[in-house]
Amino acid sequence: MKTTKILLTLLCLFTLNSQVSQAQVNQTCTLLKDDIPVLAGGRVKPYYVLAKESIKFLTGKSSYNNEKPGLTFCRLLLQNYTETSINFPILIEHVKTKAFLELNEDETTLGSQELLTKKELIRSEIISLKENNSYKKDLTKLFNRIATLEKIQTAQALTVYTKTDSTNEWKSLSELSFPSLDLVNKAIEESKSLYTKDHGDDYLLELTYVKSHIFSYALLVALVGIFLTVLMKNNTAGVVASILALAMQTAGMIMRILISGRAPITNMYETVMFSGFGALIIALCILYFKRDKIFLLAGLGYNILCLFMMMFANNMLNSSISPLVPVLRDNFWLSTHVTTIILSYAALALSWMVANITLFKMRLNKLTSKEYRYYQTLIYTCIKVGIVLLAAGIILGGVWADYSWGRFWGWDPKETWSLIVLLFYMVIVHGRYSNWINTHRFIILSAAGFMTVMMAWFGVNYILASGLHSYGFSEGGAIFLGSFFAVQIAILLICGPKSNFKVNNND
Repeated sequence: MKTTKILLTLLCLFTLNSQVSQAQVNQTCTLLKDDIPVLAGGRVKPYYVLAKESIKFLTGKSSYNNEKPGLTFCRLLLQNYTETSINFPILIEHVKTKAFLELNEDETTLGSQELLTKKELIRSEIISLKENNSYKKDLTKLFNRIATLEKIQTAQALTVYTKTDSTNEWKSLSELSFPSLDLVNKAIEESKSLYTKDHGDDYLLELTYVKSHIFSYALLVALVGIFLTVLMKNNTAGVVASILALAMQTAGMIMRILISGRAPITNMYETVMFSGFGALIIALCILYFKRDKIFLLAGLGYNILCLFMMMFANNMLNSSISPLVPVLRDNFWLSTHVTTIILSYAALALSWMVANITLFKMRLNKLTSKEYRYYQTLIYTCIKVGIVLLAAGIILGGVWADYSWGRFWGWDPKETWSLIVLLFYMVIVHGRYSNWINTHRFIILSAAGFMTVMMAWFGVNYILASGLHSYGFSEGGAIFLGSFFAVQIAILLICGPKSNFKVNNND
């Protein structure tokens, strides 16, 4: 009987201790508001941004079980204080990685508890692979996900601004008398006021940027613009919608510039963003002189495609603002070379859009011979602009390469494919000028030519993934690129033949 009483007393004490710990955990998660400043990735950012980026990196989604990212991150951070650990789903992407972990091909995640037990097995597999192929890269990314999860679970991933004996400094939660939560909660409460007193609140701009979803609204406005352009004879409504979409995208890019302190053209996400933006500006400029809605349709269409990629190609384009590699830290060369190249892609994208629109209208027999020749002139104009910009970009890139790497040209895959794009478009422009390429072939080649641009832009990064331009390499785009090529080839095969469309012999 006495033994039973002792056991019941111990059980009550344990339960009370668990309840106190859980209460402290809840208090900590309540104190971790979205606007708390944290040090992560080499810069200060709001807690919400850290939580959202971490959850997205681990799971491939912006939230887990429709829970706020901040709460999920906090529960992972402090799960040692709860009675049960969280078996968090970790994203598994590559087919060979799934086979290595004995998963079915349709399974996309593996629980963190099981995955943590296989960490050393994954490390050994990475070391054993000599070729730096897509399988090894995916295993490395998975290993980094495990390391990120471990940093969160050991409270090293959250670093707050706190008081010390003599000054204020950044400390991780693991350093703040862990496992006691008293100092942790006090540090979190004081973090924002201490940091803003010493450094101001400029870091909060990133919270505004992330929560504004400004590019999503720009996509909605651009979609409205393209419908208005198609449905109405007058271009005014479409132009107004285009200008509004551009204004929203400009605001988004300005915020990124203020947050990062650099031009928004340093990774694949930003180049897609800037390319769509540039194409719509070029389209509106040409529309001012040519007064033809086909350019407005092409500019809006390409802008919408780019915004769609930014919104939904989450595993392919990373929207996070990360520190620059050393070669990109010269803002003059970054702003001139990369901007010129991306604007050339935007101009060539317009020629591609107009060429495909022409082919579709021709197939549907909704194109007159006069329009046919006129559209060829528009395509020709876009390509000439693209060639000038691309040539200038390649030359500027060579100067930057000499400045950064000590050589002007080295047949790097990115350099080689940029030259291939330039030569291809120069050949078809020369062929059209000298009349050994007729109008119809010129339009087909203009539509097909953008595949070389996509190879230089995406293919080198997602498929070849070699060379000195490694700072731009990404994963997950091979399927996208293959699909693009397949769709474009199908359009050429279906719409390429002249069918019943009648043109003059000179065409």
